[in-house]
Amino acid sequence: MKVAVLAGRGRIEMRELPQPAILKESDVLLRVRTVGICGTDLHYFSEEGVGDTRVVYPVVLGHECAAVVEDTGSGVRRVRPGDPVAVEPAVSCGACDQCRSGRPHTCRALSFLGHPEERSGALAEFIVMPEENCHPLPEGLTFARATLAEPLSIALHAANLAGNLDGGTAAVLGSGPIGLAVARMARIGRAAAVYMTDPVEARVRAAVRYAGAVWAGNPLGTDIVREVLRRTPEGLDVVFECCGKQEALDQAVELLKPGGTLVLVGIPIASRVSFDISRLRRRELRIQNVRRQNRCLGPALRMIADGRIDLDFMLTHVFPFAQAQEAFETALHYRDGVLKALVEFR
Repeated sequence: MKVAVLAGRGRIEMRELPQPAILKESDVLLRVRTVGICGTDLHYFSEEGVGDTRVVYPVVLGHECAAVVEDTGSGVRRVRPGDPVAVEPAVSCGACDQCRSGRPHTCRALSFLGHPEERSGALAEFIVMPEENCHPLPEGLTFARATLAEPLSIALHAANLAGNLDGGTAAVLGSGPIGLAVARMARIGRAAAVYMTDPVEARVRAAVRYAGAVWAGNPLGTDIVREVLRRTPEGLDVVFECCGKQEALDQAVELLKPGGTLVLVGIPIASRVSFDISRLRRRELRIQNVRRQNRCLGPALRMIADGRIDLDFMLTHVFPFAQAQEAFETALHYRDGVLKALVEFR
């Protein structure tokens, strides 16, 4: 089968590798149709790692994907050959204390699709995933839209962890695809006002035009804290940090009102970040980390299929599989107003 392999820093090569085999009765062989390029993929592509995870070449990336069932193990009942599915990329054991307590996303033996140290990724013609990770697509849902359900599921999980947003004020610092989806979820949760930031002008425009921001600004040329607090002097109830940048964390602390909540969605490249602990303590700010998502892919799919949320505006660039290198470079360098780059098997 054809595979797009990250063979070195910033270099993707097309290679032929053996097709994966069904080994367990719960396995599903999937023919991949679409793959979204995530910010984490771009860190692996350009920075050779994220936090304490380092890339060992060669590696196959990609975890946001939709596919068609090609074949199944003898015990599979949920799907059958020919079914279109969205893929939950996190494979949990189902037996550890975390899985038993309803936290499969923090499973002790978690294996994640496209993670350099765990599971070969979706930028391949075929992958094998467990039956429980294959979510049948609602009728009429396209593969491209289904692929957006994975980043939406993270936004849904983040909004759930933030608590009741009804009538509250929020900021989303970082308006990439997940940040834009978080803002949409905040508005669905009836937040009274959502403020957004991003250093890329195309994303600033998208924040206002599509994500429902009452104001959006570029931190490279705007004093974000001053502009937001001028509009909401008492401070904000919730800040979603969605870019993994130290300066955004500092802004978040200044933007929050006493008793406010900082939701950490972005993943820093560095393994350590810092806070002004006096500011956190005196305001009694709550810090909530987000670990991907917890059983939110199915609900995210239904939200898209039912029209409760429209993310089509994100689908700005679609590349054929053979142009995976160009897809990564376009997303990495924010070319041509890109919001989400999608790789498509044709």
